[in-house]
Amino acid sequence: MKIKFLIILLSFCLPNLASAQVVLAGKIEYQRKMNIHRQFDDMGGENNSYMEAFMAKLPKFDTRVFTLYFNSKQSKYSPVKQEELPMMSMMGGLPGTETQVWNDFTNQKTIASKKVYEQNFLIDDSIRKCTWKILEEVRTIAGFSCRKATTRINDSVVVVAFYTDKIPVSGGPEMFAGLPGMIMELAIPRLYTTWIAQSVVLQTVGPTDLTVPEKGKKTTLVEMEKTIRGSMKNWGKFADKSIWWSSL
Repeated sequence: MKIKFLIILLSFCLPNLASAQVVLAGKIEYQRKMNIHRQFDDMGGENNSYMEAFMAKLPKFDTRVFTLYFNSKQSKYSPVKQEELPMMSMMGGLPGTETQVWNDFTNQKTIASKKVYEQNFLIDDSIRKCTWKILEEVRTIAGFSCRKATTRINDSVVVVAFYTDKIPVSGGPEMFAGLPGMIMELAIPRLYTTWIAQSVVLQTVGPTDLTVPEKGKKTTLVEMEKTIRGSMKNWGKFADKSIWWSSL
């Protein structure tokens, strides 16, 4: 009877022990979910018969997977290969599907490969400094207790994150960093997109997991944004969305 009681007690305690464990190295799998239809709102999809017909052939949401390998010194974020939607391939593909980001936390350095339509950029810069506001809201993500934080990019684009201090690595999806723990969920409301950690695997992370991106024209984040704005100066509000995506 005592053994049976002990087994029942452990079954309740083990999940809490797992979430209490401090993780110093491993692999996180994120699911990115994007509302494709809302992405095209600024192109007049609601009032343009061509755009309405185009979007009718697209699924409402695009869901894909990204991985983040990390240890206390470095991280590497990259996509899991996935077929592009045929209709989107003709328009250069969905934004951010080929993004790779490598961070060196010791030297506060980031190298990111980004494709913006037909242009490939290789950002070589310092890790971006975000002014985060840490809030009281807490939720559990992939078994970890996470606290809410918010910031802004490009002056006005709100970013919502949930991070865990049980993974004391200041990283996360895309180029976001600077919180006292790993970002497990990220939401950009104006881009109708979320990134949510689905699993965390404790494992040794070596050089083959942390290869530095090499594809693209070398630049800085500020210079890339200037280039994109210059090449899309007649694109109206859609140009802003493209710049926001490149800034992630």
